[in-house]
Amino acid sequence: MKPEAASALFAGPFALATLSAPGDAAFPALVTPDALVLDLRPALGDSGRSMRALLDDWESAAPRLAALAGDGALARRPLAEFRVHAPVEPRQVFQSGANYRQHVIDLHVAHRAPGDERPEEERRAEAAEIMDRRAAEDLPYVFIGLPSAITGPYDDVVLPHWADKPDWELELAVVIGRPTHRVSVEEALGHVAGYTIANDLTDRATVFRRDMPQIGTDWLRSKNAPGFTPLGPWIVPAGSVADPGDLRLTLKLNGETMQDESTKDMIFDVARMVSYASRTARLLPGDLVLTGSPAGNGMHWGRLLRDGDVMDAAITGLGAQRTRCVAEVAE
Repeated sequence: MKPEAASALFAGPFALATLSAPGDAAFPALVTPDALVLDLRPALGDSGRSMRALLDDWESAAPRLAALAGDGALARRPLAEFRVHAPVEPRQVFQSGANYRQHVIDLHVAHRAPGDERPEEERRAEAAEIMDRRAAEDLPYVFIGLPSAITGPYDDVVLPHWADKPDWELELAVVIGRPTHRVSVEEALGHVAGYTIANDLTDRATVFRRDMPQIGTDWLRSKNAPGFTPLGPWIVPAGSVADPGDLRLTLKLNGETMQDESTKDMIFDVARMVSYASRTARLLPGDLVLTGSPAGNGMHWGRLLRDGDVMDAAITGLGAQRTRCVAEVAE
């Protein structure tokens, strides 16, 4: 699918994208709000080889990008001439669950574990108690995703033939700009290069291991099929996002609004998520920290993804993505 005026929606004077022209390799680009493109390879030399190389050199590249965005003498081309890819190929993807209060309550009710026959009110109360305890003890829920699940913001999403309950999960994605290990909450935002949009698809039927319920969730099976994480279209620099804790996430399915929530509903904000992940892992430039999804998933509506569905996802100031679902034919 092609972008439809999405370039006019991002905040700030420029955003970063990974683009390609027909027959040519993908390259990092600076995109302006009027949908014009500057190829960063000649402008940045080695740092312009790829988006990840640019982010590896983020501290010195960031002021140069700002200068390039304001240089009207540089030749630019229309965005419509290019294909838009996922903006970055991360080395690591840190995913988080149960980070929006209302979403957790809804999923706790709709997605019960095998053998749990308790009434709805009891399970709702349990979910609220768990979240309050997690917030007080500073315990976000973070796990690892696969970079191979990432696809572009306008690419088709293939629904595997074995996925009985594929669901959408619109999320604010944090792009790391500096090596980050054991960083404090107060310093964490200084390690963020920018933000983008992720739709972290999940097959609800395979979340729990039914052969061995005691071992819990199976995120490999349920979340990491190829193309299960549409990403982008842009990386919007952190300096252009006034408050990542006050952004609106909206996902429409075939034109009908399913998710419409603010990041204000997050239990753990961006700084706490980045700090927490860095307590254990060493986050690298270009890595992603997905911050969880708000209420309004398919499990809530009783309507899961199927062949031909079109998802339109947007986050305030970060642009919009559109993806079509295509069912895989079992061999």
